[in-house]
Amino acid sequence: MKRFVFALSLSVLSSLTTFGQLANYRVFFGLTNQQPRQVVLRQWKQGQQIRYLVLNPHTLETAIVNLPPTSVRELPWPNLLEQISQTPYAQALRLEQTRDYNLQDAGIERADTTERGFSLTIDLCPSTKPLTRTVFEQLIRAFEPEEKPIPITITITGLWMESHLADLAYLKSLVSRGDLDITWVNHSYHHRYNPRLPLPMNFLLEAATNLNDEVLLNEQAMLKNGLTPSIFFRFPGLVSDKAVFDRILAFGLLPIGSDAWLAKNQQPKQGSLVLIHANGNEPLGIADFINLIRQKSAVIENKTWLLYDLPASVAKEK
Repeated sequence: MKRFVFALSLSVLSSLTTFGQLANYRVFFGLTNQQPRQVVLRQWKQGQQIRYLVLNPHTLETAIVNLPPTSVRELPWPNLLEQISQTPYAQALRLEQTRDYNLQDAGIERADTTERGFSLTIDLCPSTKPLTRTVFEQLIRAFEPEEKPIPITITITGLWMESHLADLAYLKSLVSRGDLDITWVNHSYHHRYNPRLPLPMNFLLEAATNLNDEVLLNEQAMLKNGLTPSIFFRFPGLVSDKAVFDRILAFGLLPIGSDAWLAKNQQPKQGSLVLIHANGNEPLGIADFINLIRQKSAVIENKTWLLYDLPASVAKEK
């Protein structure tokens, strides 16, 4: 499944470019003046250039672009939402506002339920263990040539990137050679967890958590490592409360959960967001996923059971 190609007459920067220092990184809401109109989410300076993270509100695809300030119109968040009210992005935001009440798994758990398959989400929480590369090798073996590149979603933390540069380079190489099409999701910078604290006081709900840093520092770490942040966010531990959930929405992001965490024996349904961890800490979930794709080999081969691109699936959600 091909990624959306921006038709604007601007410089769209490759997501695999290595980025240098970022300055004045900030939340910036607006619209581009050129057609097709893109939603502007972030602004920063790099070298002598002003760069923007923009979103196609119809496909939910993001891109990093260079634009002169005259090509962008800054808007207050409510005004921006009013101007794009009929788009899939605005519809997704409205649906998210009805999903902010669960302590665990608030957010999108299933997308397009007409799909014969699911969206695979792989979490990379901080870990001292190496990336579980076998899951990616098994994926490629199972789904190619029926799907090439194979669409997957990886939720990533800043601390994981800091200590796994070789593993990150490996993942990027799978993209550059056309095996994988990765949607990169913000999973917070630190992903703090205290086993002695109850869930309502843990993860991002821990006292003194700086949510701005957890979101924006991680986006900058992604950019510095050549990754394009997507429109999605996954809460560490899938734990949130209404206040934190609504603050993530205020960044313009769409929280995602999962209704099929394989290590918890939750079985995927059509359109599920399946969750596994490839950070070395969840061998059971990895084994369950490998067994699942082996069992489905016949329907994968005849293309009646596939992996789906998360932005496209959410854009089609009714």
